Amino acid sequence: MATPVLFIHGLWLHASSWEPWIQVFSDAGYEPQAPGWPGDGDTVEASRAAPGAIGDHGIDDVVEHFAGLIDRLPSPPILIGHSFGGMIAQKLLGQDRALAAVAIDAAQIKGVLPLPLSALKATLPVFKNPANRHRAVSLTAEQFRFAFANAVDQQESDQLFERWTIPAPGKPLFEAAAANFSPHSPAKVDTGNQTRGPLLLIASGQDNTVPESVTRATLKQYRHSEAVTDIRTFPDRGHSLTIDSGWREVADVSLAWLKDQSL
Repeated sequence: MATPVLFIHGLWLHASSWEPWIQVFSDAGYEPQAPGWPGDGDTVEASRAAPGAIGDHGIDDVVEHFAGLIDRLPSPPILIGHSFGGMIAQKLLGQDRALAAVAIDAAQIKGVLPLPLSALKATLPVFKNPANRHRAVSLTAEQFRFAFANAVDQQESDQLFERWTIPAPGKPLFEAAAANFSPHSPAKVDTGNQTRGPLLLIASGQDNTVPESVTRATLKQYRHSEAVTDIRTFPDRGHSLTIDSGWREVADVSLAWLKDQSL
């Protein structure tokens, strides 16, 4: 039986942005799928047309949503998440719900302290209005270029923006920002789990939204666990590395790492 793979998108990207990855992982013998978050429409257009359905979903909502999907699978899956999807993948892995996880430019978990200025600027469209905690927020093409596509040219950035972006709930960002002041934060991950499956953290050296320093600080949070925790860095890539013209290299690194783990 083929091993299930669940792809988990982050803020501002639709689940269909994983379509090229699904084909590659299917060709490699896995059984991949990319479900949306609660409230997402079936398409980019449907999601853009109904931002109210997307707003006010927090981290716990998304974790419970994917946990329910996992419970219906024939066997535990491999999780591959980008940005907030990377945080969700780590939470589910820490709960022993997955065989392994690849967290790509993952949003910061509780305990991670670096807060680079570029990350503040990238998330300003949400934080500039406290009411956005309960709303869905869209990015402009200019905001997307800074937050996601700063490492590709303007034309590619605009194409990615038009093809894949959707409104995103503000609540997860507010929850993550307050994580280190809340003992029961939904951004808390069981980093001390000794028996969880292996984890690969992927960092991008040019990422404005989740700078490499955040991913390396995340790695340190796992220092008390003997479970496999690896890191790979793409020095010249930005936050769009899962969807831009260099996506295949990231997918191939993920597949090679899974093979190294005999998965």
